[in-house]
Amino acid sequence: MISLKRTLSILGVSLAAFAAFAQTPAEWKPLEKPLNFYLANDLGRNGYYDQKPIAELMGKMAETIDIEFVVAAGDVHHFEGVRSVDDPLWMTNYELIYSHPDLMLPWYPVLGNHEYRGNTQAVLDYTNVSARWQMPDRYYTKVMEEDGATLRLVMIDTSPLLDKYREDTEKYSDACKQDMDRQLAWIDSVLTSAKEDWVLVVGHHPIYADTDKSESERVDMQERVDSLLRKHGNVDMYLCGHIHNFQHIRKPGSNIDYVVNTSGSLSRKVKPIEGTQFCSSATGFSLITVDKTELNLHMVDKDGKVIHSVTRTK
Repeated sequence: MISLKRTLSILGVSLAAFAAFAQTPAEWKPLEKPLNFYLANDLGRNGYYDQKPIAELMGKMAETIDIEFVVAAGDVHHFEGVRSVDDPLWMTNYELIYSHPDLMLPWYPVLGNHEYRGNTQAVLDYTNVSARWQMPDRYYTKVMEEDGATLRLVMIDTSPLLDKYREDTEKYSDACKQDMDRQLAWIDSVLTSAKEDWVLVVGHHPIYADTDKSESERVDMQERVDSLLRKHGNVDMYLCGHIHNFQHIRKPGSNIDYVVNTSGSLSRKVKPIEGTQFCSSATGFSLITVDKTELNLHMVDKDGKVIHSVTRTK
């Protein structure tokens, strides 16, 4: 039997072009590489809006593609975070929603601004409750290796890096307690020593994006974080959420792909800005696939259709 990949080659159709309309298990399978994982964020709506069907879609796709883990880029819990590891929101926002057997994988989270409205320490401590929730610290790094391909995730805690949150001590009381300079020095140190094939930095807040949120958020991220990412020249992508839509941005003078991942529950409108390669108000998640010479980020809408792919090659 001729494989789908071979058939596409005979027809002169590239996998990248094919990904633009893939939305069934047979069409998803050619996207698979040795290392595959999801990027999901802005989830916690107690199953409402598109959260439950998207969670079911993530499970269905994982039946076809060998997903190894999930990166959760913040705001797993709206609206006021969680109060403790026993907060019922852990059930209604997470455990009972992402319940497919193929989603019983390691989840690597970062804190979002909504987690900072609650008990941030409880989000870290949930690591001791759930076998799949793996958050060793507020910021941390993980290295993955599969079939000779190496990937480094640099997971950062963005709310304390923004003056907007540090100064609002009533709503975000924990943000100003974090040592911003220490985290920035840590990011600098990790990127200095990163020698992996692929380096992805993950935070909740965007560096560049179309959004009606305070411009100071992006200014602070550009001055404090983007300056470090550009300094080292080994960062392939900066991945974030927060804005509830898909955006892929390239900026002059930077070789980094800046990706805003959409909400896994409720999305918002979006329009292009300078450097926008693609944007969409669709809800969904992203599938990231990796081998030694190529990294793909596929933006997947709630119907399982790949609506845009970001490709990096070595």
